[in-house]
Amino acid sequence: MADTDTKTRPAPKAAVILTERAEQRVADLMAKAPGDAIGVKLSTPRRGCSGLAYSVDYVSEEAKFDEKIETPGGTFYIDGASVLYLIGSTMDWVEDDFSAGFVFENPNAKGACGCGESFMV
Repeated sequence: MADTDTKTRPAPKAAVILTERAEQRVADLMAKAPGDAIGVKLSTPRRGCSGLAYSVDYVSEEAKFDEKIETPGGTFYIDGASVLYLIGSTMDWVEDDFSAGFVFENPNAKGACGCGESFMV
């Protein structure tokens, strides 16, 4: 007999959506990661003329408030202190003839510096 008072909630959405190319890049990074790496972590350290920058690095241990996203190629973490700046963002991996890197579409960014190195919220 079904309990009619039970409500099912949808799974929470991740703060950042990774495109297939970004997920593949995480997989590529994890394939050549140092032995102690458990995943790749996105953070927003204070840097640049606009205030915050995107930083992606290997991580060797989980931090208490980090968001954890399981991707097909490995675990992706978002720094707990950075989540509020990143909610609703999309992370992509873009390569062309002259450069390659992660690109962010961040609805929380209110501006960026001229060189694209940093952003403000």
